[in-house]
Amino acid sequence: MTMFLLIRHALCDPVGQSIAGRQPGVHLNEAGQIQSRKLAERLDGLALDAVYSSPLERAMETAGPVGQRHHLEVQTALGLNEVDFGEWTGRTLAELEQLPAWRWFNSFRSGSTIPGGETMAEVLSRSLRELDRLRERHPDPGALVAVVSHGDVLRMLVVHALGMSADLLQRVELSPASVSLLQIEDHGPRVLLLNSTDGWPSGVPLRNAF
Repeated sequence: MTMFLLIRHALCDPVGQSIAGRQPGVHLNEAGQIQSRKLAERLDGLALDAVYSSPLERAMETAGPVGQRHHLEVQTALGLNEVDFGEWTGRTLAELEQLPAWRWFNSFRSGSTIPGGETMAEVLSRSLRELDRLRERHPDPGALVAVVSHGDVLRMLVVHALGMSADLLQRVELSPASVSLLQIEDHGPRVLLLNSTDGWPSGVPLRNAF
């Protein structure tokens, strides 16, 4: 059994405004830097075995304070990378709202294709493979692994674990710097916590709290 803390990266300027996608050079803004420090403080009492992150700057900058608090090196996990938004990368949400393909994508995620980018089925497949790889690297019962990724990637993992269609993905809220808890056992996954932005019981390692 492995437990994963699914952490969405903290705030950066494009959140809610535009599609940053895999553009390089998108860093946490001032509010995001504060969020990342508070996140590390919240997780301070937990018994983390490892910290993994998407390779993009905003994710690594979120993971960094967590790793420092736990004296763990943040390791890059390519399977946690942001959705490849192809031709939509860099465009504002206001611009995209004018495109029928964007509106179709947001109502039919399970069967839509991003122009020049990934399908959500491909996103789910590579992120699940990444979690399987991490389970093999951390096989001890009760292992607790933090993974820092992006909103839609983490939502896909959550809706899959809950047996929901990708078309319902936007019904799941994952706020910047939020933490969700996914437990994966041989018989399948369980979502134990969703979109937490509050603290944990002081001094209680998470593996002993459930």
